Amino acid sequence: MKIKKYVTVALLGLSLFSCTPRPEQIELVNEAAPIYPDYRDVTIPYNIAPLNFMLTNEATAYRVSVCGRKDSLVETGDYKVCFSIKKWKRLLEAEKGEMLTVNVVALVKGQWLQYAPFSWRIAPEAIDGYMSYRLIEPGYEVWNALQLCERNLENFDERVIADNNLTEGNCMNCHIYGQQSGKLSFFHLRGKNGGTILNRNGKLRKLVLKNDSMVSSAAYGDFHPSGRYGVFSSNSIIPAFHALNNRRLEVFDTKSDLAVADFDNNRMITSSLVSRKDILETFPTFSADGRFIYYCAAPMVVLPDSVKQLRYSLCRIGFDAEAGRWGNRIDTIWDANKQAGSVCFPKVSPDGRYMLFTVADYGTFPIWHQETDLRLLDLQTGIIDALKQVNSDRSDTYHSWASGSRWFVFASKRGDGQYGKPYFSYVDKQGNTHKPFVLPQKDPEYYDYTFKSYNIPELSATSLPFDAATIKHAYQNTQAEVFK
Repeated sequence: MKIKKYVTVALLGLSLFSCTPRPEQIELVNEAAPIYPDYRDVTIPYNIAPLNFMLTNEATAYRVSVCGRKDSLVETGDYKVCFSIKKWKRLLEAEKGEMLTVNVVALVKGQWLQYAPFSWRIAPEAIDGYMSYRLIEPGYEVWNALQLCERNLENFDERVIADNNLTEGNCMNCHIYGQQSGKLSFFHLRGKNGGTILNRNGKLRKLVLKNDSMVSSAAYGDFHPSGRYGVFSSNSIIPAFHALNNRRLEVFDTKSDLAVADFDNNRMITSSLVSRKDILETFPTFSADGRFIYYCAAPMVVLPDSVKQLRYSLCRIGFDAEAGRWGNRIDTIWDANKQAGSVCFPKVSPDGRYMLFTVADYGTFPIWHQETDLRLLDLQTGIIDALKQVNSDRSDTYHSWASGSRWFVFASKRGDGQYGKPYFSYVDKQGNTHKPFVLPQKDPEYYDYTFKSYNIPELSATSLPFDAATIKHAYQNTQAEVFK
């Protein structure tokens, strides 16, 4: 029910509406401002780009004020609220750790409406300034226009770091950082001249991460903190379509093992403990101190007939970096049988305190499972947070941490259920997570006309030292190094 109250324009100082008919009265309503994207009552880093949004109520004019304790800003326009980046940066810098109040007044069908205010909390911790992701159509087998991109999170600058139109149209897997740094990264470039593109301090190498004992070339992977090693899964991956219900694509492994790549000595280090024929192992990642490898493991079942019985547990095995040797004991951290679910994509926070992972009903390809949700494991207490304030009714997965362990980004299909978009969430000092917000765009209508999914968004404190032309040259001219 609306609460009506009338005040004069002069009292509210709305002479800023010089280009619109001057209203005699403003109606105050107790409804939330109808905005897209939903940036109401979120916590944001002080170095994020402006949270531009649009009004979805047929507004033809607006006045938006953002007020803090020390500073404020006001914007006017039609229905797209786009903040001055200079004023925005000044405001957020001045209001670190404080709360901003956002007031929206809009002209709708000849009537000025003032909506209930909402807030933006400005966290005192910055987010890493860069993010990479793969832009791809959310289809099944088509990658005719596939790019890896890097976005500056402090403004709206985006650049292409790899483009498959320059590499004979081959598939490219997502880009992964080591230590949230642009000085250390890799991605897999497929095709006859392909290989794993390794970036260490700006020097690019093309590697064939496979030996005779492995199922396939390296797939999902992560860096050791030292940068010398990478841990990878080796998978035989099968896509299949569902015949019933509203599920679409299922992707599963018929074989999968783990191996560590020694980048200094061009060798693959394997272990019989994580190369069993009766167990599927995948999604490996190092602990923050590099002493352990976390991964997902499931007993082999008859596929595809028994795919709904395919459930992965979260496991851990030791790793001795000095000796370059796997441990001799496997611990189960999250038991799929007891939890009646399937875990995938574990990622440990840089400070070693938390682990993010996702849980689906079954299987190992979470992005097409709409029930997929994030979980936060406190590695000190063993307590798991279901993250109800973060998850949606669609797939939420493919996450990564910022270097300070206070922010994480993840790909969510909330909204339309088709297109994955990057969302950010804050973890405060008490371990509480806050309502996520989508990556800001210069044009707030951007997501309505951009038909691409953001795959595996990854955060970095620094920019990458290469671009798409560099990758084209490496694909065409660099000899791939063989590993043993």
